[in-house]
Amino acid sequence: MGRFYSNNTVSRFNIRRRLLFVAIGAIVFFAAYSAGAAVQLTPTEAKEVRDSFSSQIEDINDVGIFVNNVKIALGMFVPGLGIGLGVFSGYATGNVFAALAQDSPVLQGIPPQLILITPFGVMEVITYGLAMSRSGMLVYYFAKKRPWREYVAPTLIELGIAAAILLAAAAIEWWMIQELGGTNFEGF
Repeated sequence: MGRFYSNNTVSRFNIRRRLLFVAIGAIVFFAAYSAGAAVQLTPTEAKEVRDSFSSQIEDINDVGIFVNNVKIALGMFVPGLGIGLGVFSGYATGNVFAALAQDSPVLQGIPPQLILITPFGVMEVITYGLAMSRSGMLVYYFAKKRPWREYVAPTLIELGIAAAILLAAAAIEWWMIQELGGTNFEGF
């Protein structure tokens, strides 16, 4: 009985620790997004960002949103580099918001972080936190020269969890986009 209890305690400790790492990853992504959204773009820079974003989402739908987000998340699982990709992705996404808000009376009064507390935004931030934290954990495991069998299964499970969350998030995001009038951001 005592042995079961100690294993159960260790499992709870590992789950709490894993959730803490996911939270740290999510906070890092959120901070990078906030930094990107705070950048003051020149009108020319803002137009370039808006034009680039508009061309990327021109014919997008829920599947396109999912594919885009899952590619980003998969990159964030890469040991070490994934953290940098997560920071860059958060910053770039914040930059897009800043560019859109510059010419949009509707968005100018909205805090940029509000987008991330939508249902799909929360799901994406948690997923990116999961991926970035796994990236850091993989670096740790490699440095400690742990047997690969210790971290392959948890990584594959988390990849599946990330894909499932992003699939649901894409469906919600696409529904919200449709409810708000589509992807035409001109004069938004």
